Amino acid sequence: MVFQAFDGAASERGSAPAERLRPEPGRIRPEAIRAYDIRGVAGRDIDPSGAYGLGLAYAAVARGKGLSRIGVGRDGRTSSPSLEQALVWGLMDGGLRVERLGLGPTPMLGYAVRELALDGAIMVTASHNPPGENGFKVLMGDRRVHGEELRALVETPCGTDPCGSARRVSVLETYVEDLAQAAAGMAPLKVAWECGNGATGEVVERLVPKLPGRHHLLNTEIDGRFPAHHPDPAVAENLSQLAECVAANGCDLGVAFDGDGDRIGVVDAEGRILWADQLILLLARDLLAERPGATVVADIKCSKVLFDGVESAGGRAALSPSGYVHVREAMQKERALLGGELSGHIFFADGWGGVDDALYAAVRTFLAVSRLPGGLSAFRDSLPPSFATPELRIACPEGRKAALVAEVAERLAAEGALFDPKLGLRVESPDGWWLLRASGTEPKLTCRCESMHPDGLERLRAELKRHLVLSGLDCEI
Repeated sequence: MVFQAFDGAASERGSAPAERLRPEPGRIRPEAIRAYDIRGVAGRDIDPSGAYGLGLAYAAVARGKGLSRIGVGRDGRTSSPSLEQALVWGLMDGGLRVERLGLGPTPMLGYAVRELALDGAIMVTASHNPPGENGFKVLMGDRRVHGEELRALVETPCGTDPCGSARRVSVLETYVEDLAQAAAGMAPLKVAWECGNGATGEVVERLVPKLPGRHHLLNTEIDGRFPAHHPDPAVAENLSQLAECVAANGCDLGVAFDGDGDRIGVVDAEGRILWADQLILLLARDLLAERPGATVVADIKCSKVLFDGVESAGGRAALSPSGYVHVREAMQKERALLGGELSGHIFFADGWGGVDDALYAAVRTFLAVSRLPGGLSAFRDSLPPSFATPELRIACPEGRKAALVAEVAERLAAEGALFDPKLGLRVESPDGWWLLRASGTEPKLTCRCESMHPDGLERLRAELKRHLVLSGLDCEI
């Protein structure tokens, strides 16, 4: 395995022009420190001075743990280059050795952490958030820093150290080659790829010539303004162009990625969306054919069809709180080989580091479809019927959303409703279940309802809306 390195470390050791460009260290606004990462409006909540201060703070914590080599990557947002540069200066001035991976998807940075044996990493990205926002995903080792630990890191007092350095490296070719090798055994499928102008574009362009079959690429030009559509494959309207491409070209399936490439969306040959919980069941069945008895973790937003399907295929299903950090932690606790959540984060512990890499998830999907009699459409048709809402996202002020969920939980407890407070508000009833949670990445509430009967679904929706109205939020469900 060969990795390319560009520019000597000495070339970025604080030359005079670079020193003059360094911002004064600042702080990121507290409102931008979310449950799992940092996200806010670029130029207001997050600016180069805040990025520089984050680099210094991260360096202070990392050096206290004996860590020294840190990877940095960025997505294609227009604000990402300046934030990445300021972040690198902060990490250098804090005494760390920085490996600059440059433009690419978040999973490629995670790949670099594993393959280059880095001590941690920071990705400059706001994932699927609007183009005017940006942020940071922070790792110590291969573990995501989140919650109160993330807030404490940002607020860490920091100084400078003259021993830091930075150099540019690339793992792009080896990352693509390993993805291609992982696809060994794939049938010559017809596949449509939708990159949504996100950070996966160059990787996909390099990967598809190495795969069998015919491939049709959409929106691979990396453009942080996202001119084609919003890069969130969990929203049906963002998959319409992909569905049209699949139909027009007679494809077997289509895959789509979010802005930084850690979430996947899939449509079948008929252009119908295969929601992430349905995709997890497909991947679980494929896994369990080789590893009977394996554990599969899924978050509380996922369908009962998934959990029942895993059990009937000879696996063990485990429920996790929502949030990709929680899913990965549950996988480690349960020693699960596969995990995922409805938003499209899917984790593989049997050969890919247990990270949520949507490009690798696409490869595993191709392999599973290659072994499916009748293809993906037949699999989708075979699923038991259920009636469910998609993942609903309701605007709610950042400072209000957690309190509103707590109010509903208190009301439910008083009414004797059945739910596990450790997992969140997934409320069971004879009609099925409904869910309410505060988003960890946006000023929104996340809701979903599922029943085996259409009348039951309407009753669940009405019950959920009743609680929202009682807490002062009148909205459509």
